[in-house]
Amino acid sequence: MATRASKSATQPATHEPAGGQASAPQVLRRFRQVFNAVKTHFQQVEKQVGLGGAQVWALSLIHEQPDIGIGDLARAMDIHQSTASNLVKTLIERELVVATKGETDRRAVRLRVRPTGAKLLKLSPGPFTGVLPLALQTLDAVTLQRLNDDLGKLIEVLHADKRGAKKLLADM
Repeated sequence: MATRASKSATQPATHEPAGGQASAPQVLRRFRQVFNAVKTHFQQVEKQVGLGGAQVWALSLIHEQPDIGIGDLARAMDIHQSTASNLVKTLIERELVVATKGETDRRAVRLRVRPTGAKLLKLSPGPFTGVLPLALQTLDAVTLQRLNDDLGKLIEVLHADKRGAKKLLADM
């Protein structure tokens, strides 16, 4: 028994204890792992191509869907339209994307990737959506529902602002 106590004192627990009872510190460590994986991916993207992860994701969607509008881009990324507009503004300023006015509705904007943007996408590490959206897509429906329900409880306890749901992780 003394050996067991000394072993746990020198090595932090990485698995749930027997009986499946997780502690708050263990769950907090898991959140840290998730956030660190997301942050590391965004840092790698920015280091490799000089563009933020959200901007690369937007660029990839524009490349996949030529003539996409800002509203459709916002829906595809599940972000607020003003956030999408800001992403596009940066892409236009960097001459990676070109915006043209719609023929019937002059307020509407159609977006296309320029050759420099296409070259940048080829250099960018994937996944373009980021590691967390890709990981969530690989989970089965039951796990996703359970995770959604449990995170809903956590959000309720935190009294989290609903507007935060449309913010990009890269901006946090």
